[in-house]
Amino acid sequence: MAKSKPKSRESISGKRYREELYELQVELVKLQREIIANGLKVLVLFEGRDGAGKDGVIKRITAHLSPRETRIVALGKPSDRQQTEWYFQRYTEHLPAAQELVLFNRSWYNRAGVERVMGFCTDDEYERFMHSVPMYEDMLIGSGIVLVKYYLDISKPEQKARLAARARDPLKQWKVSPIDHVALKHWRDYSRARDEMLARTHSLRAPWNIVCAGDKKIARLNVIRDLLTRIDYPGKRVEIVAPDRAIVTPFEPSLLKSGVIAP
Repeated sequence: MAKSKPKSRESISGKRYREELYELQVELVKLQREIIANGLKVLVLFEGRDGAGKDGVIKRITAHLSPRETRIVALGKPSDRQQTEWYFQRYTEHLPAAQELVLFNRSWYNRAGVERVMGFCTDDEYERFMHSVPMYEDMLIGSGIVLVKYYLDISKPEQKARLAARARDPLKQWKVSPIDHVALKHWRDYSRARDEMLARTHSLRAPWNIVCAGDKKIARLNVIRDLLTRIDYPGKRVEIVAPDRAIVTPFEPSLLKSGVIAP
C-alpha cells in the first residue's frame, strides 16, 4: 500500500463527463433489470462528512431507474417515540424487499458519527451500537441482502469551500443545517470518530469502501462503476465499468495512516 495519497487524473471535461455518465447509467438500467428479474435485494449505504457529495452520487445513480423498485432513504432526526425504540428499528423498516434497490443517504452509522461527536448519544449507547452493528449487518447479509458501504472522503479545505457555496446558493437552502456551522470546528473530532467507525465496523462480510471525493464528477463516475461490479448482469460492458482504485479503494486499516484518507 502506498504511503502517500494517490494522485487522480485531472478533472474530467464536462463533455466527457456527460458521455461517460450516460454510458454508465445505461449499465445501471441493465443492472436494475437483473435485480428485478432475479428478485435481488440490494442495499447501498453512503456515509461521509457534510458536503462530501452523497446527494450528488445518489442522484446520478437513480436518475433513470424505475421509481417503483428504487428507493432513497434519508431519515431526519428521530421522534420522541423513535428515541425509545431499539436503535436499528427505524432503519429496518426501510430495508429492501425482493426486486428493490435501496440507497441510504446516511444510515445507522449516524450513531458512530454525528451522534458521537455532538453528544447526541451516551457512551453506553455508542458502545452498544459498535458492538451490535457487525452482527446486525451479518443478519442482513444472511437474509439475502446485497450490502455495499461507501464512505465519501474530502479534505478540510474542500469541505469549507463546499459548505460556503451551499450557504450562498438559494436552491440549496434545504441542505443547510445547524450542524454545518460546527462541522469545521469539530473536524478532528469527526476524523477520530470516522477512524474508529471504519476500524471497528469493517469486516470481510460487510467491508467499507473509501471514495476520494475531492472531485465530484470523477467520484460519481467511479462509485457507479464500482457498484456495477458488485452484481453480474447480462450485457455488461466490462471495459467501462472497472473503477479507478485510486478513487474507490477497499478499506484496510493501513489507509488510516497512509494519507489516502484525509486526516
